[in-house]
Formats: sequence, C-alpha cells, structure tokens
Amino acid sequence: MAAGARVRVRQGVPRARSLDAQRTQITEIQRARLLAAATRMVDDLGYADTTVAHITAQARVSRRTFYELYTNREECLVAVLQDAVGRVQAEVAAAGLEGLPWRMRMRMGLWAILCFLDREPVLARVCVVQSLRGGPALLARREQLLAGVAAAVDEGRGESPRGTAPPELTAEGLVGAAIGILHSRLLHPRRGSLRALQGQLMAMLVLPYLGAAAARRELERPSPAPTAAPPRRPAALLRDPLEGVEMRVTYRTTRVLEGVAELPGGSNRQIADHAGIQDQGQVSKLLGRLERLGLIVNSDGHLKGEPNAWTLTPRGEQVAQGIRVPAGEASPSPGRRAGQ
Repeated sequence: MAAGARVRVRQGVPRARSLDAQRTQITEIQRARLLAAATRMVDDLGYADTTVAHITAQARVSRRTFYELYTNREECLVAVLQDAVGRVQAEVAAAGLEGLPWRMRMRMGLWAILCFLDREPVLARVCVVQSLRGGPALLARREQLLAGVAAAVDEGRGESPRGTAPPELTAEGLVGAAIGILHSRLLHPRRGSLRALQGQLMAMLVLPYLGAAAARRELERPSPAPTAAPPRRPAALLRDPLEGVEMRVTYRTTRVLEGVAELPGGSNRQIADHAGIQDQGQVSKLLGRLERLGLIVNSDGHLKGEPNAWTLTPRGEQVAQGIRVPAGEASPSPGRRAGQ
C-alpha cells in the first residue's frame, strides 16, 4: 500500500485559524509548565533562593520563553498567586453563597477555602507562607487579597445587635489571625488537616459580631464532607498538561506531533509538509525524539527502504489530546501576555 493511501486527513478548523489557535494553546502549555515549576521550586528552595534558571530548568522551557511571558521571577509568582485565588473564587462561587445570610456565607466559604488548601498543600505553602517573603509586587497583591477577605468579614457588623457592633478594625484583625494560624499549620503539617480548624475558626469569626452563644454553636457544629475538586479547563494552570514527558514544548515539536495525530501512517515528508518544515533532517530529528519519548512508533509491517509510517502510541494520544485545540474554539487575542 502506498504511503499516501494510508493517510487519513481530518477535516476541521480552517488551517490559518487552526495554526493561530495552536500557537496560543502552546503558549498556554508553556505558561502552565512555568507556573507549576515556579510553585514547586519556591516550595523546595524558598522564595529568596529560587531563580529564573531554577524555574525554566524544572519546566523544561527556555529562558527566552519565560521572558516573553513574564518580566521577572516576581511577576511569575504573582501569576501563581493570582491563579490560585481564581481557582478558590471559582470553588466558592460554585458553593452558591449568593443571597445567603452572612454567617452561612462565612461558614461555606471558609469550608471551600480549607478544602482547597488541604487538596493543594504545595500551592498552599507557596501562597500563604512563601508569598510573605516576596517582593513589593507580590506583597501588594497579597495585601489586596486579604483586604477583600476582610471586607467580606466586616459585613458581620451589620448582623450585630444594636449598639454592640465591634470597630471596623475587627475584621482586619480576624483575617490576620486566621492567616497566622494557617501559616503555622502549613509549616507544621503533622498538626492535622486544615479542615479540622473549621469550627474553631468560625467561632473566632462570629464571636465579635454575634456573641458567645453563636460561637459555641459553631464549635459544636459537625463538619460537612470535604468538597471535591471541580473539573479543570483543558489548559488548566498550575497543572503541567504534559506531566511526565521529558521534552520541551516548542511550536515545531508540537506541530510534528499534531501531524502524526492528523495523518496516521504518514511519512516523514508528509508530516514535514503538515508542520510547515522544509528541512527533512530537522523533521527526522524531531520524529526520532518523539519516538524515544514513547509518543510515536513506526507502524508494524514497515519494511526497510519503505517510507516511514508514523502513528501515535497510547501515551502519544494523551499528549496530543492535551495540546489539541478543539474545533470551533476561538483564539484569544495575541500578545505578550497570551493566556493571562
């Protein structure tokens, strides 16, 4: 059978738009790898001793790519913090707190936060502990976030009996105390899960606003079941979509892998044409690298002298799925901060 007859071309998004969308997708993957690597290295080495070189080496992303996405290490860590906050906010929103009484909003919101931090201990340590050791930009973002939490807690003054409302600084003090407690527990994880603090933290929050009886009821209230992690979007941040694959995510490597996915049984030349690469030697090297990584294989029955017939392995199918842009998905506007 001729090599060309083995190829099945998949119809879908117009080529120009597909290429633009894939470039954006690759940028998202590189960004995800950098954020995941920054989180891991800051947790391992501490904020002060983590460098851009540490992050890029862990992520297997070039320094050039890093500086195309972030001005410096500080900006990268701000992105880690911001992404974590976005995930927490999504989980709190999913809890359906709108319209509920203040005490119930506090209780359910706190539970969602504690469950998230328990599920993500490395990220929790980076955001709660290491962010306190950051530079001005990171500290400013941290203070802004805590001020937002304090504003939500301060709504409890409207629940207090007439003439007993505590001063405005109470909410700020309560949030600072709660963060200090979480900081200590994250430094000493043997002291138990953060979820175990739910009743005590809630008692601490409601005491100044609703009194000792309400605080006692919070201490006696049984904790609900832990919340499960919500489904993640395809290019979920802080999760390496190519975890376990020892390769750099470059546009050309990704185009070659996509070519094998789109043209099962395709030859070197056919995949090169698909990827827009004229140098056949470069394509051979890229295909050889993907083969050594266990992502593609030369099809069974391939004889010496015949054109190669590349197909994806099961692992290659997973990786190709991770970098594929779904048909009909709109491409974000291009720019230096693509994906942010």
